Amino acid sequence: MRISNRQKKIQEVKDLDITSFMNLMIVLVPVLLMSMVFSQVTVLDLKLPDGVAYESSPDQQNQQLELVIHPEYMDLNYPAGIRLKHIVKVDGEYDYKLLSAILQEVKRQLRERKIDKKDILVLSQPDTNYQTLVKVMDTVRSFQAIVAASVVDAELFPDISLGDAPVADTLASTGSAQ
Repeated sequence: MRISNRQKKIQEVKDLDITSFMNLMIVLVPVLLMSMVFSQVTVLDLKLPDGVAYESSPDQQNQQLELVIHPEYMDLNYPAGIRLKHIVKVDGEYDYKLLSAILQEVKRQLRERKIDKKDILVLSQPDTNYQTLVKVMDTVRSFQAIVAASVVDAELFPDISLGDAPVADTLASTGSAQ
């Protein structure tokens, strides 16, 4: 009888309890998948202005679309250095809706002339607020349009380059400021 008890003890195999591990995986996998999508959305490709290319080809420089951010206003220049539109602050804030409307009109006119322009140079003062730069970049990159009864982001000028704005005295002496 003693032998049979020993055999029963040896043959009994304990089951592994993996329910807590499975619960962890059920929660962890969706959280990791969601964070991957958000990290891709927040990336914004920026380019530094290529000074060598502009020095060698003045025709290309003259076709540059520039947005110059000043403390009290913004200037949209096209071609480079020639003011196309002067946008003043409204109630102490930059008028992003007007900027978007003007850029949409510029994009439409360029398309009519068979010019496919996707780049813009955003020039800012050294003391420009970071949030202002972000809003300007969002405004020049795209706008919301209604297509087939749904709101989509339509492309304006997605290739954004950043640079330093010229000093106002320099613009006045060259005759570019209007």
